[in-house]
Amino acid sequence: MIGLTGGIGAGKSTVARLLAEHGAHVIDSDELARGVIAPGTAGEREVIAALGPTVVGSDGHLDRQRCARLVFSDDQARARLEAIVHPLVRAAAAETIAAQPAGSVVVWEVPLLAETWHTRTDHSEFDLIVAVTAPLAQRQARLRARGMRSADIAHRIGAQAGDEQRAALADVVIDTSDGADTATAVAALWRQVHAR
Repeated sequence: MIGLTGGIGAGKSTVARLLAEHGAHVIDSDELARGVIAPGTAGEREVIAALGPTVVGSDGHLDRQRCARLVFSDDQARARLEAIVHPLVRAAAAETIAAQPAGSVVVWEVPLLAETWHTRTDHSEFDLIVAVTAPLAQRQARLRARGMRSADIAHRIGAQAGDEQRAALADVVIDTSDGADTATAVAALWRQVHAR
Protein backbone atom coordinates (compact mmCIF):
# COMPACT_ATOMS: atom_id res chain seq x y z
CA MET A 1 0.00 0.00 0.00
CA ILE A 2 1.13 3.52 -0.84
CA GLY A 3 0.70 6.35 1.65
CA LEU A 4 0.20 9.63 -0.22
CA THR A 5 0.63 12.85 1.72
CA GLY A 6 1.21 16.55 1.24
CA GLY A 7 0.08 19.92 2.50
CA ILE A 8 -3.13 21.60 1.49
CA GLY A 9 -2.90 22.81 -2.11
CA ALA A 10 0.23 20.76 -2.81
CA GLY A 11 -1.38 18.65 -5.53
CA LYS A 12 -2.25 15.38 -3.75
CA SER A 13 -5.52 15.06 -5.64
CA THR A 14 -3.73 15.42 -8.98
CA VAL A 15 -1.21 12.73 -8.07
CA ALA A 16 -3.99 10.48 -6.73
CA ARG A 17 -5.98 10.93 -9.96
CA LEU A 18 -2.94 10.07 -12.09
CA LEU A 19 -2.27 6.97 -9.99
CA ALA A 20 -5.93 5.95 -10.37
CA GLU A 21 -5.57 6.33 -14.15
CA HIS A 22 -2.67 3.87 -13.96
CA GLY A 23 -4.92 1.40 -12.12
CA ALA A 24 -4.52 2.15 -8.42
CA HIS A 25 -7.45 2.12 -6.01
CA VAL A 26 -7.41 5.45 -4.15
CA ILE A 27 -8.74 5.93 -0.63
CA ASP A 28 -9.33 9.59 0.18
CA SER A 29 -9.05 10.36 3.91
CA ASP A 30 -10.90 13.67 3.49
CA GLU A 31 -13.83 11.85 1.90
CA LEU A 32 -13.82 9.26 4.69
CA ALA A 33 -13.67 12.06 7.28
CA ARG A 34 -16.77 13.66 5.78
CA GLY A 35 -18.53 10.31 5.95
CA VAL A 36 -17.72 9.49 9.57
CA ILE A 37 -19.14 12.83 10.77
CA ALA A 38 -22.02 13.01 8.30
CA PRO A 39 -25.42 14.17 9.59
CA GLY A 40 -26.95 11.65 11.96
CA THR A 41 -23.78 9.65 12.61
CA ALA A 42 -22.30 8.84 16.00
CA GLY A 43 -19.19 10.70 14.87
CA GLU A 44 -21.17 13.88 14.29
CA ARG A 45 -22.73 13.62 17.75
CA GLU A 46 -19.30 13.11 19.34
CA VAL A 47 -17.85 16.14 17.54
CA ILE A 48 -20.74 18.39 18.56
CA ALA A 49 -20.44 17.20 22.17
CA ALA A 50 -16.68 17.87 22.13
CA LEU A 51 -16.74 21.26 20.39
CA GLY A 52 -20.01 22.73 21.60
CA PRO A 53 -23.04 24.43 20.07
CA THR A 54 -21.04 27.01 18.10
CA VAL A 55 -20.34 24.36 15.44
CA VAL A 56 -24.03 23.50 14.97
CA GLY A 57 -25.83 24.98 11.98
CA SER A 58 -29.43 26.14 11.71
CA ASP A 59 -30.44 22.63 10.61
CA GLY A 60 -29.22 21.15 13.91
CA HIS A 61 -26.27 19.38 12.28
CA LEU A 62 -22.55 20.00 12.27
CA ASP A 63 -21.70 23.06 10.19
CA ARG A 64 -18.37 22.20 8.54
CA GLN A 65 -17.42 25.84 7.90
CA ARG A 66 -18.05 26.86 11.50
CA CYS A 67 -16.14 23.80 12.65
CA ALA A 68 -13.19 24.65 10.37
CA ARG A 69 -13.07 28.25 11.61
CA LEU A 70 -12.96 27.03 15.20
CA VAL A 71 -10.38 24.27 14.84
CA PHE A 72 -7.98 26.26 12.69
CA SER A 73 -7.92 29.05 15.27
CA ASP A 74 -7.89 26.89 18.43
CA ASP A 75 -5.26 24.15 18.80
CA GLN A 76 -7.12 22.46 21.67
CA ALA A 77 -10.36 22.30 19.69
CA ARG A 78 -8.45 20.85 16.72
CA ALA A 79 -6.89 18.20 18.99
CA ARG A 80 -10.35 17.24 20.31
CA LEU A 81 -11.71 16.98 16.77
CA GLU A 82 -8.75 14.90 15.57
CA ALA A 83 -9.02 12.55 18.57
CA ILE A 84 -12.53 11.70 17.42
CA VAL A 85 -12.17 11.74 13.63
CA HIS A 86 -8.76 10.12 13.06
CA PRO A 87 -9.60 6.73 14.66
CA LEU A 88 -12.90 6.63 12.78
CA VAL A 89 -11.14 7.38 9.48
CA ARG A 90 -8.51 4.71 10.14
CA ALA A 91 -11.23 2.14 10.84
CA ALA A 92 -13.13 3.09 7.67
CA ALA A 93 -9.93 2.94 5.62
CA ALA A 94 -9.06 -0.48 7.05
CA GLU A 95 -12.47 -1.81 5.93
CA THR A 96 -11.98 -0.41 2.43
CA ILE A 97 -8.45 -1.82 2.18
CA ALA A 98 -9.57 -5.25 3.36
CA ALA A 99 -12.24 -5.31 0.65
CA GLN A 100 -9.73 -4.85 -2.21
CA PRO A 101 -8.80 -7.86 -4.35
CA ALA A 102 -5.43 -9.48 -3.68
CA GLY A 103 -2.66 -7.83 -5.65
CA SER A 104 -4.41 -4.46 -5.89
CA VAL A 105 -2.30 -1.33 -5.65
CA VAL A 106 -3.97 0.72 -2.94
CA VAL A 107 -3.13 4.40 -2.47
CA TRP A 108 -4.26 5.88 0.83
CA GLU A 109 -4.34 9.67 0.60
CA VAL A 110 -3.47 10.88 4.12
CA PRO A 111 -2.97 14.66 4.20
CA LEU A 112 -1.91 14.69 7.86
CA LEU A 113 0.35 11.64 7.78
CA ALA A 114 3.34 13.55 9.16
CA GLU A 115 1.19 15.07 11.89
CA THR A 116 -0.49 11.85 13.04
CA TRP A 117 2.24 9.28 12.45
CA HIS A 118 5.47 10.85 13.63
CA THR A 119 8.20 8.36 12.70
CA ARG A 120 8.90 6.02 9.81
CA THR A 121 8.23 3.02 12.09
CA ASP A 122 4.70 4.35 12.71
CA HIS A 123 4.03 3.76 9.01
CA SER A 124 4.56 0.01 8.89
CA GLU A 125 1.28 -0.50 7.02
CA PHE A 126 2.70 1.43 4.04
CA ASP A 127 5.02 -0.22 1.56
CA LEU A 128 5.89 3.20 0.16
CA ILE A 129 5.27 6.78 1.28
CA VAL A 130 4.94 9.51 -1.35
CA ALA A 131 5.05 13.18 -0.36
CA VAL A 132 3.63 15.75 -2.74
CA THR A 133 5.01 19.28 -2.70
CA ALA A 134 4.73 22.59 -4.53
CA PRO A 135 6.08 26.09 -3.89
CA LEU A 136 4.13 27.96 -1.20
CA ALA A 137 3.03 30.75 -3.54
CA GLN A 138 1.65 28.21 -5.99
CA ARG A 139 -0.21 26.38 -3.21
CA GLN A 140 -1.70 29.67 -2.03
CA ALA A 141 -2.79 30.55 -5.58
CA ARG A 142 -4.44 27.14 -6.01
CA LEU A 143 -6.35 27.58 -2.76
CA ARG A 144 -7.45 31.11 -3.67
CA ALA A 145 -8.71 29.70 -6.99
CA ARG A 146 -10.88 27.31 -4.93
CA GLY A 147 -12.42 30.33 -3.20
CA MET A 148 -10.51 30.22 0.07
CA ARG A 149 -9.75 33.47 1.86
CA SER A 150 -6.14 34.42 2.54
CA ALA A 151 -6.62 34.25 6.33
CA ASP A 152 -8.07 30.72 6.08
CA ILE A 153 -5.23 29.65 3.81
CA ALA A 154 -2.64 30.94 6.29
CA HIS A 155 -4.36 29.19 9.23
CA ARG A 156 -4.60 25.86 7.42
CA ILE A 157 -1.05 25.86 6.09
CA GLY A 158 0.24 27.00 9.48
CA ALA A 159 -1.56 24.13 11.22
CA GLN A 160 0.13 21.49 9.05
CA ALA A 161 3.59 19.96 9.07
CA GLY A 162 6.18 21.48 6.77
CA ASP A 163 7.53 19.96 3.57
CA GLU A 164 10.76 19.00 5.37
CA GLN A 165 8.85 16.85 7.88
CA ARG A 166 6.92 15.11 5.12
CA ALA A 167 10.04 14.56 3.03
CA ALA A 168 11.79 13.00 6.03
CA LEU A 169 9.09 10.30 6.14
CA ALA A 170 8.81 9.82 2.39
CA ASP A 171 10.39 7.31 0.06
CA VAL A 172 9.47 9.45 -2.95
CA VAL A 173 8.83 13.21 -3.24
CA ILE A 174 6.85 14.53 -6.21
CA ASP A 175 6.91 18.24 -7.06
CA THR A 176 3.65 19.27 -8.74
CA SER A 177 4.68 22.75 -9.82
CA ASP A 178 4.72 21.62 -13.48
CA GLY A 179 1.90 19.43 -14.78
CA ALA A 180 3.96 17.59 -17.39
CA ASP A 181 6.72 16.86 -14.89
CA THR A 182 4.10 15.62 -12.42
CA ALA A 183 2.69 13.14 -14.94
CA THR A 184 6.20 11.93 -15.75
CA ALA A 185 7.04 11.51 -12.06
CA VAL A 186 3.83 9.56 -11.40
CA ALA A 187 4.50 7.27 -14.37
CA ALA A 188 8.00 6.60 -12.99
CA LEU A 189 6.49 5.92 -9.56
CA TRP A 190 4.04 3.46 -11.09
CA ARG A 191 6.90 1.60 -12.76
CA GLN A 192 8.74 1.55 -9.42
CA VAL A 193 5.68 0.12 -7.65
CA HIS A 194 5.41 -2.70 -10.16
CA ALA A 195 9.13 -3.39 -10.00
CA ARG A 196 8.78 -3.93 -6.24
